[in-house]
Amino acid sequence: MTAKTFANASLASLGVATLGLTLASSAQAATEWDMPTPYGDRTFHTVNIREFADDVRDATDGELDITVHSNGSLIDHAEIKNSVRRGIVPAGELIMSRLANENPIFEVDSVPYLAANYEDAWTLWEASREIIGEELEKQGLRLLFAVPWPPQGIYTQSEVEKIEDLRNLKMRAYNTSSERLASLANAVPTQIEVPDIPTAFSTGRVDAMVTSPATGADTKAWDYLSHFNHAQLWLPKNMVIVSERAFSRLDEATQQAVLEAAKTAEQRGWDMSRQETQDALATLKENGITVTEPTPELAKALQNIGSMMTEEWVDRAGPQGMQILQNYRDAKESGKE
Repeated sequence: MTAKTFANASLASLGVATLGLTLASSAQAATEWDMPTPYGDRTFHTVNIREFADDVRDATDGELDITVHSNGSLIDHAEIKNSVRRGIVPAGELIMSRLANENPIFEVDSVPYLAANYEDAWTLWEASREIIGEELEKQGLRLLFAVPWPPQGIYTQSEVEKIEDLRNLKMRAYNTSSERLASLANAVPTQIEVPDIPTAFSTGRVDAMVTSPATGADTKAWDYLSHFNHAQLWLPKNMVIVSERAFSRLDEATQQAVLEAAKTAEQRGWDMSRQETQDALATLKENGITVTEPTPELAKALQNIGSMMTEEWVDRAGPQGMQILQNYRDAKESGKE
C-alpha cells in the first residue's frame, strides 16, 4: 500500500468514526422522561396523557421522549407528587385533591355542589389555576394542565332514596372531601385506590363508593354492585406536573413544545371528559346498573352537606381560599352580564 493510499484509507476510517460519534452524540442528546399515572390504560385520562406524550415527541422530533407508566406500575399514587419533587421522575399525573392535607386549596374542586357541572367547573379552574400553580412552584413543581373526571355519584348495592340509606355503610373514599362526605352521611369512610375497587367490594371491605361514571365503567361495577345515583356532587381534576429542574434543562424550543402540547391536552381532556360522562352512563345501564337521580329528599340532604363543607373549606383554606372563591363568584357574575 502506497503512502497516499494509506492516507486516504486513514481519512476514510476517520470519517466513518467521526460520523459514528456524531450519530451517537445525536442519539444521546434525546431526553427521556418517565411519567407515572395511577390509572389504567382504558381510562380516558391515561389515553389523553399518552396523546400528550405523542404530541411532544412529534413536535420535538423525538428530542423529548415521554414514557407513560399506567396503573401505578412505576410509582404508587400517594408517592407520585413527592417523586416528581425529589427528581425520582421528571413528571407525573395525580388527582389534585390528594394534596388537600398539604393545603386545602388543592381540594377546591371536591367541595360538594360548589361547581357541579362542566361550565362551572371550568370557571372554578380558571379562578384557581394561578393560585394553585404558585403553590406548586414553592415546591419546585410546574403545573402543566388539569382535566376533570365526570361528575361524582354514589354507587351502592341497593337504591339510595334518602341520606339515612347510607348510614353505617363502608364507603370507599379517595380524598379528604369524600371522607368528610361519608362521615356527614354517617357512613364509614375507607381509603381504596381505583385498581383495588373490585377486590374491596368482593371481600366486603367496602359497601358503597363515591366516584365517577367513568371509574364505574372502567372497573366493571356491575360485577360487584347494582345501583348508581347520578348525584353530580363535584368534578375532581387530575393534574399533570413536572419538576421545574427537569423542565429548565430543556432548550427553549422544547419547553415551548411541552407547553403547547399541554394546552392542547387540557382542552382535549375536558372534551373527552364530557363525552366519557355520556358513554359511561350508557355503559352502566347496558350492563344492568340501575342509574337514578337523587330524590328531592336526598338532594336536599346532600345540598345541606355541601353548604356545610363549603364553609369548612373556606375556614381551612384561609386567604388563598377566600381569593379563589371571590375570583369564582366574580367570574360567574361577569358571565351573567
